[in-house]
Amino acid sequence: MGGLLYGVPRRGEAHFARYSARSGTMSAVLSSGYRNGLTRLHSRLRRGFTLVELLLVIGIISVLVGITIAALAPTKQLGTTRDAKRQADVNSILSAVYQFLVDEERLPPTIPSGTASEICATDSTDCDAAIDLDILTGSYLVRIPQDPQLPDASTGTNYWIVRDRSGRITVTAPGAEEAENISITR
Repeated sequence: MGGLLYGVPRRGEAHFARYSARSGTMSAVLSSGYRNGLTRLHSRLRRGFTLVELLLVIGIISVLVGITIAALAPTKQLGTTRDAKRQADVNSILSAVYQFLVDEERLPPTIPSGTASEICATDSTDCDAAIDLDILTGSYLVRIPQDPQLPDASTGTNYWIVRDRSGRITVTAPGAEEAENISITR
C-alpha cells in the first residue's frame, strides 16, 4: 500500500519521497509530471522550431519589410499620384472640348492645327504663347486644370493641345513622372 509523499526536492534529488507502511522504508520517486516536463524540455531542445513559430517570424519580417519599402519610396508613390491627376486633367479638358463641340457644333477656334501648343491658365493675362481656352470655363469646366507641380501663379498649364489633319484632338501632359507621356486623342 502506498504511503504519504514528503518533501520538496533539492537540485539533483528525486521529486518526491514515498513512505511505505508495509516495509517501513522511504524510497525516492520521480513524479510523472516532473518526468514529462524533462522529456518535453529535452525533446524541444532537440527538435528546433515549430511550424507556427517559423510562420510567425516570417509574417513579422514581411510586415517590417513592407513598412520599410513604403517608407523608402514615397517619391514614387507621390509621382504615381500626380500622374493620375494629370491623366484625369487631360481627360477632363478633352471632354470639355467635345461637350463644347456638341453644344456649339464647332470646336473652340483657338485650338491649333498641326503643332501642339500649351493651354493657357484660367484668367491669365499673359497668354501670348499659349492657347486660351477660357471659352470652356463656366459651362464645361470650373477652371482649366493645371499640372500638379506648377506654381499657382503660372500662366501656362503644362498641358498641350493640337488638332490633326483628320480633325481629331489630342491633349498631352508632357510633365509625367512615372509614365513617359500622358496623351489622349479623340
